[in-house]
Amino acid sequence: MQNNEQLLQAIENYLAQTEFPAEPELLYAPIGYSLAGGGKRLRPMLLALACGIFADDFQRALPAAAAVEVFHNFTLLHDDIMDNAAMRRGKPSVFAKWGQNVAILSGDAMLICAYRLLSAIPSQLLPQVLATFNTMALEVCEGQQYDMDFEQKPKVSVVEYMHMIELKTSVLLAGAVVIGATLGGASDEDCRKLRRFAIELGLAFQLQDDLLDSYGDERLGKAIGGDILEGKKTYLMITAMSHADEATREVLRTTYRNPGLSDEEKITTVKAIYDRLDIPRLTEQQISLRFERALAILDTLSVEPERTKRMRDYAASLMGRKQ
Repeated sequence: MQNNEQLLQAIENYLAQTEFPAEPELLYAPIGYSLAGGGKRLRPMLLALACGIFADDFQRALPAAAAVEVFHNFTLLHDDIMDNAAMRRGKPSVFAKWGQNVAILSGDAMLICAYRLLSAIPSQLLPQVLATFNTMALEVCEGQQYDMDFEQKPKVSVVEYMHMIELKTSVLLAGAVVIGATLGGASDEDCRKLRRFAIELGLAFQLQDDLLDSYGDERLGKAIGGDILEGKKTYLMITAMSHADEATREVLRTTYRNPGLSDEEKITTVKAIYDRLDIPRLTEQQISLRFERALAILDTLSVEPERTKRMRDYAASLMGRKQ
């Protein structure tokens, strides 16, 4: 099997060769624009690596890997409309570039294209793959709705937040690895284990993203403190609210909308509270817990340990780990 760089290139090539009609331009041009935007290709890579645990022919995974990536980008088109987001991956979002109506319809077309890509899967596996894909797709929508609900909800618990990010982030990773494992010939039991692996990895990944939004490096291409300025109920904010006294909770609740403070002052104020309450360390603990759980699950698969090494290494690279 090819190394991860070659595997990623194969996925990129397959996506680039996926043809979309030239007309109507305003329907299809935004699709190509979105797919050419790069990103980590995290979901198709996980799918292909999961297939590779059980089979040496990664080519069989490419149509499904492309389908999952097209589906993921479809969700981003619609997310940007709901979030009124002007930028995506360092360039104007489809919503900002072409407007709401184009983003809605192009997103709808991307969803249909994802299903069309799945039709290249061997017919004997298609019902099982479709069942996994459909469950994944619906759960992602549920997660997005919970996320929107939280904007209006005065209090969100850590348990509620973890359930939301499991649906919004983890289930897409889980669906990808289960589809990949299915295409590789994995047993139902191994598919169930890999689903749990991906859920835990996805939780660790999202919590790390929460942490980096406030404590990351702007050289990563993401402005620091965006979640604070938006008043988002992230893991850091929810954990801080649960550890703070009432006076501090009021500061956390109101700082982001205080017109007397600059953006920098708002970020500094909230981060000072996070630091005082030891929130970065508590978040790191939760990230490590979820990541270690994910790796431990790989050890229980019914394959030789060396067959999971590439998945293990890829997971570690996502988390910035040496392991």
